[in-house]
Amino acid sequence: MIADLQPGPTTDKLLATLPCVSSVSTWGEEVYFELPMSAALEAGAQQVVPPGTVCFWVEGSALALPWGRTPISKANECRLASACNVLGQIRGDPSVLKSARNGEKIRVEAA
Repeated sequence: MIADLQPGPTTDKLLATLPCVSSVSTWGEEVYFELPMSAALEAGAQQVVPPGTVCFWVEGSALALPWGRTPISKANECRLASACNVLGQIRGDPSVLKSARNGEKIRVEAA
């Protein structure tokens, strides 16, 4: 997948961490994976985001990529476990993430 990231402190930290390999975890219709970085919660952090939003979950030190409902969603929203820093948007249809399985390895790199 390719994502377009917006400038910001967490994006800068992410790019400085790449490339890296992690293990996939799923939570409803969200994929997340831990990264070897930490960040502070930014002013524009959100808990409910559009499908395909690239988020950094501060509490879990993980990238979170929702494409649909999570166990705490109301109606058809993408509701994250807690407020996350919004980093950008996945290009194309984010529902391709539904093929990801817990424990699979994922490589994250900058283009």
